[in-house]
Amino acid sequence: MSSAPSSRPPLPREIWVLAGAALIIALGYGLVAPVLPQFARSFDVSVAAASFVVSAFSLTRLLFAPAGGALITRLGERRVYLAGLLVVAVSSMATAFAQDYVQLLVFRGLGGIGSTMFTVSAMGLIVRLAPPTARGRAASLYATAFLVGNIGGPVIGGVLAELGLRIPFMVYAVALVLATGVVWRLLPETGAGPTRTVDEPQQPPMVFAEALRDSAFRAALVSGFANGWSSFGVRVALVPLFAAAALDAGPWSAGAALAAFAVGNALALNAAGRLADARGRRPLILVGLLVNGVFTAVLGLAGDIGTVLVLSALAGAGAGLLNPAQQATVADVVGNERSGGKVFAGFQMAQDTGAILGPVLAGALADRFGYGAAFGVTGVITVLAAVAWLFARETLHRDDAAGPELGG
Repeated sequence: MSSAPSSRPPLPREIWVLAGAALIIALGYGLVAPVLPQFARSFDVSVAAASFVVSAFSLTRLLFAPAGGALITRLGERRVYLAGLLVVAVSSMATAFAQDYVQLLVFRGLGGIGSTMFTVSAMGLIVRLAPPTARGRAASLYATAFLVGNIGGPVIGGVLAELGLRIPFMVYAVALVLATGVVWRLLPETGAGPTRTVDEPQQPPMVFAEALRDSAFRAALVSGFANGWSSFGVRVALVPLFAAAALDAGPWSAGAALAAFAVGNALALNAAGRLADARGRRPLILVGLLVNGVFTAVLGLAGDIGTVLVLSALAGAGAGLLNPAQQATVADVVGNERSGGKVFAGFQMAQDTGAILGPVLAGALADRFGYGAAFGVTGVITVLAAVAWLFARETLHRDDAAGPELGG
């Protein structure tokens, strides 16, 4: 009984600051998510071309990720985080004034550079600030804040789209500037150095090749790729088009479908974070992949918007079970006594690769064979990612073993 308090350490104040910034960022991102494919289609391009706008953002994230990891090692997480937010803000405002499809691709793609900077920096800050036995809860809090914004954002974005498809991008730029102010004001110099631990000797940063020797990290790369394909790629690129165009449900349905996914995700996140810290990372990841994959696979068979909303919420619940445990696994591999900018960048690259290929290939499938084939293939890829986790180690045991030593 006496060990119970140490098993549930409080989350540091800085984690709550990052969660608050994530809420602002996600609210703005949610505004543009349902509008972006429709904005691209307004330039008279195909579904595949409209989907590639989502991939272009992820492509620049992927290409810049190694440099982003190196910047974090040299400059520290906080500075890179703030700079990244401002880069995306400028990119979003420029996107609002794009005059043709090529400009839209370029401006949106440039935002991927800033997105990598603040995403990888946030991962590093959470890992280094959260106690090992609270990493699941810290990842869950951050993801929940992000998804609360995603719940309201798409709905508001759908309404703003009635005023013009460019308006949500302007609002997103303002939201990012506000998030920059929150972090600059309330997170001074946190995480700027290579380590926060004062009782241990400084250790060299973990490199990607070292992490790759760990079976858990290899499995995380596989599931990260599948999650990027499904949740960050196909969901954003095809679900709005399927709901609004294929089902002829109107512009509002695009935002409603994304919001339903976010609701299911948010409802699962809180329990997922606690269970990942108490029962282990691996079981949550396996269940999350299966749930997300199955309900994504049948999404294309839906014949009305009500069914789309239900299936989107269930698929979102699967992603909610997966993500905190997956991020906690990567954090366990690195540990909070070392810097892991390049490792986090590598994991982010795996997700971005899926987010790049998913919209393009699934969009091509939708053009040729219909939305049922596109969502079916996406679901199969997600389910197959669970196979890698059957051979991966459970990383929570190492943290449990370290707990008594840290406690004396």
